[in-house]
Amino acid sequence: MSKSSTWQRVTKRRPCPVCGRPDWCMITGPADSPTAVICARTESQKQCGAAGWLHVLRDDGPTWPAWKRTIPAAVRQMCGPDRLDFGKLAAEFCAAVQPQALARLAASLGLSMSSLDRLHVGWASRHRAWSFPMTDVDGNVLGIRLRKPDGTKLSVKGGHEGLFIREGGAEGGRLLIAEGPTDTAALLDLEFFAVGRPSCTGGVKLLIEVVRRLRTPEVVIVADGDAPGLRGAESLAAVMTVLCPAVRIVTPPAGIKDARAWKRAGATTADVQAVIDAAAVRLLTVKATLRRKAGANYGR
Repeated sequence: MSKSSTWQRVTKRRPCPVCGRPDWCMITGPADSPTAVICARTESQKQCGAAGWLHVLRDDGPTWPAWKRTIPAAVRQMCGPDRLDFGKLAAEFCAAVQPQALARLAASLGLSMSSLDRLHVGWASRHRAWSFPMTDVDGNVLGIRLRKPDGTKLSVKGGHEGLFIREGGAEGGRLLIAEGPTDTAALLDLEFFAVGRPSCTGGVKLLIEVVRRLRTPEVVIVADGDAPGLRGAESLAAVMTVLCPAVRIVTPPAGIKDARAWKRAGATTADVQAVIDAAAVRLLTVKATLRRKAGANYGR
């Protein structure tokens, strides 16, 4: 890079235009129109040692080598006046999927290509990760979850948590709520109507909207068998009992982590159905409290 470039640390007043954070990254160029960023968090084609990765934002600054001029569309948009269009980005990732690569992913996860397709899986080459859009009830993409080939999970910067909802529209009847996109895909493979929450505690407001809109008669929370998963399921169940007549919590058999591992262990639709039917129905409990007024006598 040019020796005449003056690099400064980002600040709260001038955060990194790539990742949006106020620390670690460096920036060069005018305050209102920087020419380049070394981002400590978002990868590019060029790594600048331990400082981070180079992102060229404008071509009218110092003379950059030709390969540095390849600016991802998402980076250009994030540096402009508009926010990143997650719907457009998710569509780009989805279009980049190669069938052979998707088949390998499905086989490695123990899932079908069909269930992954229904969740609009994509390939985010700039992140070297598979992508799963998180949406609201109307299908608007709020954020994008990433899953690297080694299983590492992260999200595209700037987004918000949403739900993993399959393509094909809403259904009535029993609704299963899973944690994460691959657990949701596993339940779809087993022919259940399922949506996924972003974590064991996330997505509550959106799930309330789903249940209200569908007038769901029964909700089944398919929780991971660990302590955080069970706590999150109990918290969600307390909310859902206000909204629908029947709420159940189920977990995979002992020794099996989650819904996807349950399917990989050989669970069939009938097996999961039997566990659901055997689970206790959570009902709304209303406690009446009498407040004693000063000088008042009750029970006479």
